[in-house]
Amino acid sequence: MRAPSETREKLLKTAIDLVWQSNYCSVGVAEICQRAGVTKGAFYHHFETKADLFYAAAQYHWAEVKPELDAIFSPASPPLEQLENLIGFILTGHQPSQGSGAAELEVAGCPFFAAGGQVSVEETTVRRASQEMGEKSIIYATALVRGLKAEGCLTGDPEPEQTGRMLFTFVQGLLMYGRALNDRAVVEADLRDGMYRLLGLKAAYRRESRQDAAKPLLEPVAGGG
Repeated sequence: MRAPSETREKLLKTAIDLVWQSNYCSVGVAEICQRAGVTKGAFYHHFETKADLFYAAAQYHWAEVKPELDAIFSPASPPLEQLENLIGFILTGHQPSQGSGAAELEVAGCPFFAAGGQVSVEETTVRRASQEMGEKSIIYATALVRGLKAEGCLTGDPEPEQTGRMLFTFVQGLLMYGRALNDRAVVEADLRDGMYRLLGLKAAYRRESRQDAAKPLLEPVAGGG
């Protein structure tokens, strides 16, 4: 017999997998239970509602992603390296997972963020999950802007908090657009250049195209920027 803690974790992982494949509104408790191999009684032992499961699954997902973000934004890495590692993470971290059942989906995006805009205003738990995850992500983006600004990599005098929010919303919007078209090439074509423009990254520090993604970071050129 499965331990209660194992049942709860199985429900969380199943919810994440199903939401990744479709969206919050289209996934029901019965489908979650069937996929997880648990009874509805077991479900309601751990969660009062589907929204409560969604909130817990969002927190579980964040706990899995946070170590990767902490590594990307480690103070041991220069801000430019952090930026390029973040771009790589976005391009690889929002693809459908192997064996997810979404083999035809080229861009999975992050439905946890999108769900907040899909539900009614009464779904406060779902919207709170999306809001909290967004706020946490913006903290990282803001720190990146501050680091790049301190290193003299940016033009002008961007306000870190606002620029961090703009980066976050741009990335999420682009992922949603790529998912709607089911075309990964759309994301690959616009992600790097879009982030560079929003940041105001000086020309000396830019990679010219997505084909250059595997190349080392550009060294500043004399008089560049």
